[in-house]
Amino acid sequence: MMVIDQLRLFGDPWLSGVLALETQFYFALIALLLPGIFLIYPGRYRLIDVGLVLIALLAPLWLLIHAERILNEGWEFLAPDHAVVASACLWFVILEGVRRATGWVLFGIAGLFSLYPLFADVMPEMISGMAIGFRETASYHAMSIESIVGLPFRAFANLVVGFLVFGATLQHTGGGAFFIRLAFSLLGRSRGGAAKVAIVSSGLMGSMSGSVITNVMTTGQLTIPAMQRQGFSSKSAAAVEACASTGGVLLPPIMGSTAFIMATFLEIPYYQVALAALIPSLLYFFALYVQLDAYAAKHGLVGLADHEIPDLWQVVKEGWVFLLAFALLIVLLLWLQQETLAPWAATLALLVINQVRGQRMGLKELGHWLVAVGELLIELLVILCAVGLIVGSLSVTGLSGTLVNELLFIAGDETYVLILMGALTSFILGIGLTVTAAYVFLAIVLAPALIEGGLMPLAVHLFILYWGMLSFITPPVALGAFAAASVAGAQPVATGFESMRIGIAIYLIPFLFLLNPALLGFGGAIAITLAIAEALIGVLVIAWAAQRRLPFLGDMSLLEACLMGVAGLLIALPGLTLVAGLESNLWGNVLGLGGFVMALLARLIRVSWARP
Repeated sequence: MMVIDQLRLFGDPWLSGVLALETQFYFALIALLLPGIFLIYPGRYRLIDVGLVLIALLAPLWLLIHAERILNEGWEFLAPDHAVVASACLWFVILEGVRRATGWVLFGIAGLFSLYPLFADVMPEMISGMAIGFRETASYHAMSIESIVGLPFRAFANLVVGFLVFGATLQHTGGGAFFIRLAFSLLGRSRGGAAKVAIVSSGLMGSMSGSVITNVMTTGQLTIPAMQRQGFSSKSAAAVEACASTGGVLLPPIMGSTAFIMATFLEIPYYQVALAALIPSLLYFFALYVQLDAYAAKHGLVGLADHEIPDLWQVVKEGWVFLLAFALLIVLLLWLQQETLAPWAATLALLVINQVRGQRMGLKELGHWLVAVGELLIELLVILCAVGLIVGSLSVTGLSGTLVNELLFIAGDETYVLILMGALTSFILGIGLTVTAAYVFLAIVLAPALIEGGLMPLAVHLFILYWGMLSFITPPVALGAFAAASVAGAQPVATGFESMRIGIAIYLIPFLFLLNPALLGFGGAIAITLAIAEALIGVLVIAWAAQRRLPFLGDMSLLEACLMGVAGLLIALPGLTLVAGLESNLWGNVLGLGGFVMALLARLIRVSWARP
């Protein structure tokens, strides 16, 4: 009853009395937002859109009015005719809404899975389940708390809405421009400064927006031309922006909407997810920074011109309100642990302070802000309702448990096989679905199998999230890289492969924290420190190898770079077993350092021979 309690906390007894049940609040939220999808994405015939708007409004309102009878009389399993009609209408408009919002892929998957209970008993044994009729399927989807208003939707309603509103408010009050200018003032003068600006600004913006594509198309309009002016090739500039924007969605404190759903799945406070994700995300951005510094050294790139770099003091003076809003959010989130209240309080403070200072939002800007917030919430609501249909079908047929058992059977006792299966499955689903949709599906089907294999639940869920994100920078799809390529005027596929090279650490880091939860902050101080040190050294060496450039020693040959890359991998990977009964990374460190020394000696010999 989190939302109802919050209404009482804010002193609204009338509204909290009307919405006495949590499901009533959920149906009210659907009725408020779902009709908007047919206004944002209109069809060919306006009359049909009007009808869909009315259905999207009236069906959840009917369910809201009858919520107590639904609960008391168990309508989700045995509903009267009029309840079945309302349920089927809601089912239909959600599928049509997600088709318009995301295209045919998610629509096809959600539609097929939502119908699965009708023919579950005639499917092959591996994917068979208990079948029910159309009436029961429609009722279960609309009125149970396991389908449309299931766990993903509840996370959205209780937590995600507030943080999305805060992120949109931060951007529309000038926060996005402030963080970009702050990054320029701090890093613009350094070697390859424009790329380093892109790392910081896109990382922060991606955390706020939660969308890789949106981030690329906003910050990329500034950072990509700046990198090109500084001497970066078009494909490299686009790849840097794509990699930084992808990493931003994994960066605390906000991390996009998926992290809040993760916290709900794991039944832990959100701040624990954010704290656990901090070290891996910083490792990734560290690797990006090292690679770009090596790239700049390799190509002789210098910092930006003085006239392109704003004064740091002036930037902070103009944008201190945004730093204050972030500080308030973090204090409420981490210290006071008021995760539901935190984004709303920070948003209110941001709006109030912004309105009383010089650069306030006028009525036109407020209108744009409301529209942007509304569109963001509407699209995500439709996606999560569609994902809920998938979850509901897996639940009512018992298929989720069947798939978990089959995966465990296929992998046998080999945890590493299961991990590789999980990575591949996460990547493939990330190609066709949104990150949130792919994560929720895998959290139901795959995560329990990995956890049964002895892996830490939080590490497993973060692993799935990371590998679901990789499709944004990995061909053949690489939507983030392709969007950046369109801004840079680069060849899309070449940009995708360059993104893979620059973002190489993101392919490794999920395995590091999955096999060694010390990288998520679990364990003693010594274990955590050692894990961070090994990961830092390993990632650093791999980053040098990826750019084929060593500090002070210049460019490496392909053989030297390969040897260096393997050395970094051996150092970074935890728990390497080379001797029976010995579970330690000692041998990995020894071999890795040996390989590093060999590559270093080879480079020194080549340098000495090249001298006259």
